[in-house]
Amino acid sequence: MRIEQAINQRKFRDEHHKVVVNLLYTGNWLRDALGTSLKEHGLLPQHYNALRIIRGRHPEPLSAGSIKEVMLDKASDVTRLLDKLEKLSYIQRKLCPHNRRKMDINITQEGLQLLDELDVPMDSFYNDLTERLTEDEARELSDLLDKMRG
Repeated sequence: MRIEQAINQRKFRDEHHKVVVNLLYTGNWLRDALGTSLKEHGLLPQHYNALRIIRGRHPEPLSAGSIKEVMLDKASDVTRLLDKLEKLSYIQRKLCPHNRRKMDINITQEGLQLLDELDVPMDSFYNDLTERLTEDEARELSDLLDKMRG
């Protein structure tokens, strides 16, 4: 569906204004579509992002600062996100043996199992995208988004 139809707007100031509105609308659409599976587990997309980052370094520990550096949502309160993940037993925090001012964060077996479960609906979502965009179109879109950010 074209953005004009989706938001019932016939006219934009110019194509640059239209692309910004389209990106915001599409970003929210993606967040909502991906968030459906996460809600069933009481998680937000930011929790999922943090868990995937931690799993990516498993079995090595990470610090909260290194997680925040690569989070998709830079405005996230990482400490609060980690508090919830620890409360749900998806991560474990321990004092770093080499630097007692730093916490080492590791994913637990429960966290790994949760991500394995979530991989199924997430893979399904990505597979649906392959029916809408070819590999070349996806590459071109990604390149254009990179170019837009400068």
